[in-house]
Amino acid sequence: MKLRVLLALGVLCGTAVGQSWTVKPEWVRAHEEFLASDAMAGRGSATKLEEITANYVASEFIGYGLKPAPGMTGYLQSADVEPYQTPNGRQRVRVAEQQGKPGAAKTFNAIGYLEGTDPSSGTILLTAHLDHLGTKDAGKGDGIYNGANDDAAGTTAVLELAHALASGPRLKRNVLFVCYGAEELGGLGSTYFGAHPPVALASIIANLEFEMIGNQDPKMPKGVLLLTGWERSNLGPTLKEHGALLGPDPYPEQHFFQRSDNYMLALKGVVAHTAAGWGTPPTYHQPNDDLEHLDLAFMTEAIQSLVEPMRWLASSDFRPSWNKGGQPKGRE
Repeated sequence: MKLRVLLALGVLCGTAVGQSWTVKPEWVRAHEEFLASDAMAGRGSATKLEEITANYVASEFIGYGLKPAPGMTGYLQSADVEPYQTPNGRQRVRVAEQQGKPGAAKTFNAIGYLEGTDPSSGTILLTAHLDHLGTKDAGKGDGIYNGANDDAAGTTAVLELAHALASGPRLKRNVLFVCYGAEELGGLGSTYFGAHPPVALASIIANLEFEMIGNQDPKMPKGVLLLTGWERSNLGPTLKEHGALLGPDPYPEQHFFQRSDNYMLALKGVVAHTAAGWGTPPTYHQPNDDLEHLDLAFMTEAIQSLVEPMRWLASSDFRPSWNKGGQPKGRE
């Protein structure tokens, strides 16, 4: 009898341990030290260094035990990009209308997939963008735009949530982890993903994008990330009820909801929001957006706060929905 009791306690303790997870600061720092290093030269959109970044993310996905997404044989989704001229004569870049042209510049999305026990119950999509501004001629100054906060911080969040969710008990729902390329050129990676998703968009129950979570916003409560478009759906309030350090965006006049990769999917009906730290920090699109200017403790705590809410969402029957008038019907 005593042996059976001890064995039962061991099983219970093992289960409890298996359901807990700690995001370690050294893991967060390690991702940032690579992604935002001078050697990565700012991870310029649609460059070789963006491709190297995508391969780094893919290798981490493989190490965590994620699989290629349905219909994919690997972890990278690529798209040719091309320059074009707007009617008013401005030069822009877009996803190429014809793919596969020799010598075309390419952008890369890194995609990992965690299959649930009931794939028909839907897919959760966790995203960030992995590119930044690259380098610019700064004379004798610093010409490397490291992008430690924008958006190596968001990429780190996606990686560590993948690490946590893949290491715990198997989830009911599928979880798709995507780090987009070429966001800085106008959301090209997310645009291509939205047009060529490895799972049906109708099966994606929610998308949470992570953007610049490396600093605390002075208008937010201590330790809390802002969620763009908070009032548009029940996703943010529900995740907050389950422990996520999220709160309403204090800058509605800045239209952050429409200015990140989440918007591409929201336009297609997916309940999609962006979690961010400081809305527009002093380092935004500056060479000093580097490791030295990150609040790694804040960043680690924010990621940690999302582990259990995401695990709950991936194991529950709750399906986020738009509030009345919340779903965007066109460019706002």
